[in-house]
Amino acid sequence: MRLTPQAKKVRNVLLIIIGVGVALFARQAYLNGWIPGTKPGEAAVPKSVSLAKEGKSNIDTSIPAAPLPGSQVSAVAGSPVNFHVWAWNAQMGLMLANGGPVTTKGSFMEKYGVKLNLSRQDDTEVMKTELLAFAKALKAGNPNPNDGAHFIAIMGDGAAQFFAALNPELEKLGEYSAYTAEIVGACGYSRGEDKFMVPREWKDNPQAAKGGVVAGVLKDGDWNIAMHWCSLNGIVNNPDPKTWREDSLNWVAANDYLDAPTKYIQGYHETRDIVDAQGRRTGKTKEVTVQACVTWTPGDVNAAHEKGGLVTALSTKENRMQMPCVIIGIRKWNRANTDKVEGMLAATCEAGDQIKAYDAALRRAAEISAEVYKEQNADYWYTYYKGKHEPDRQGLDIELGGSTVNNLADNLYLFGVDSNENPLKITYNTFGDIVVQQYKDQVPSYPKYENVVDARYLFGVKQRGVQTSSPDVAQFKGSENITEQVGNRSWHIEFETGKATFSPQASDVLKQLASALSVGSGLIVEIHGHTDNVGSNTDAGRALNQSLSLRRAQAVKDWLMTQGGRTFPEERIRVTGHGDSQPVADNRTKAGQQQNRRVQIIVGTSN
Repeated sequence: MRLTPQAKKVRNVLLIIIGVGVALFARQAYLNGWIPGTKPGEAAVPKSVSLAKEGKSNIDTSIPAAPLPGSQVSAVAGSPVNFHVWAWNAQMGLMLANGGPVTTKGSFMEKYGVKLNLSRQDDTEVMKTELLAFAKALKAGNPNPNDGAHFIAIMGDGAAQFFAALNPELEKLGEYSAYTAEIVGACGYSRGEDKFMVPREWKDNPQAAKGGVVAGVLKDGDWNIAMHWCSLNGIVNNPDPKTWREDSLNWVAANDYLDAPTKYIQGYHETRDIVDAQGRRTGKTKEVTVQACVTWTPGDVNAAHEKGGLVTALSTKENRMQMPCVIIGIRKWNRANTDKVEGMLAATCEAGDQIKAYDAALRRAAEISAEVYKEQNADYWYTYYKGKHEPDRQGLDIELGGSTVNNLADNLYLFGVDSNENPLKITYNTFGDIVVQQYKDQVPSYPKYENVVDARYLFGVKQRGVQTSSPDVAQFKGSENITEQVGNRSWHIEFETGKATFSPQASDVLKQLASALSVGSGLIVEIHGHTDNVGSNTDAGRALNQSLSLRRAQAVKDWLMTQGGRTFPEERIRVTGHGDSQPVADNRTKAGQQQNRRVQIIVGTSN
């Protein structure tokens, strides 16, 4: 529910009490808003995901400024904790918390008694190997191995397939699941920098992408963005990177996120076997050339600066809850070192609040990022953390970069610790289902969320009384309308005949819809109700169908709102009833009438 002015005053008083002894010289007013299968290898339209728009959030920057970390290495006691990271701006909070590649004096990590070694590793296969080496050394009797890595950080939407490959190997070490990997927290989010970059005609007319060729890391988080875009627009995906299908989106496998734009820049091409709609080889071949790519910063910057000609079809700016930067470690060590795990998370969350509130903190984090990643300079990481509109090499305007950091409140919300909403679980399962659907031979299943996520450490940080501002959740104005459409799809939600009451068969479809719209909690949602033309031979009959279509659209909205107020506030959803005025099939047949009885979901943004 929306906070009243009186409730806000009470909350502010409580924050002042928490911060006794600290001068709240930078307090800002709170922003208005809510607080808070297919056969293996068979081409198919990916399962649906609907995602969100950045901006319009309610970040509360009431946290007092903390001294910036120094550059001198800390003398904190204990063995070092090795942490492998990608070059990714969502980790700015972790960078600031540590003060440098090795924990520095005056850092939050030092404050919590954690000695952290940060090192760049862009290859997830190497990350798996490092976690496995650490677990084996732990199994051999070393309570704090220096072999491998204690922790790694990856895209949360790719976690299901990561665990599907890694945990079966870790389970061989015995003791049930003691040595398996688990998610313990999240540093931040990609909020724009991960994107599906396409020719302008694909964005203007998604159907023009059929037969198109994209470079990307398959089964990866950026690949997920393209899968979502296909799903929203009813485009079949060809999962086989060695064939070409005319009615599908086709892929060239990239080695990593930088190789994907490089293949576009260099005009990579090869000869492919052509397959038909059933995936059967036709005996014909085709020379294909990479036309698009999926990547993240600095890959998007490289594509724009070195060649250009692409625009963003969809990114994590719209896919707001898709890509948390999750922290993964080995369960047995985590249990034996709870204080260190909680301290690492507390430090990262406190640093996240500093970056949200103070530009000086962000600039220091950018300096540390350049030092850890050993690429570019502080200005580069600072600029593309914020995101920037700029012309590409061909003069097209494109937005590059864009990430955010997490504080404690963001983590508690993401992991469902402080409410019945659990965005991470939805993200994990949704994209896990997609990779299984598209690559069932390679990823026939994935571990259950409950077996690979443990929020006890975040709960422990909360119990320590770590001060934090509000979670960053999307805000909406009821007056906003969609000005840029992202997706338009029919959902066949069954109702009782002549009523706006769901049939029992509607339950599964409604759950799929809720999951799809929950992963991205910021897109405006339009629900359009439609009927067939039965009974519309009179004015009264047409009026009844008009009313019925509106009531059914409203029923879907009402049901979604029961799934969580932060995810589905009333202002996010608009409903319209069209009666039988917009048929998509022939009403003279039963099959056509069934197609016309539908709920159309349109999602998009307001610029």
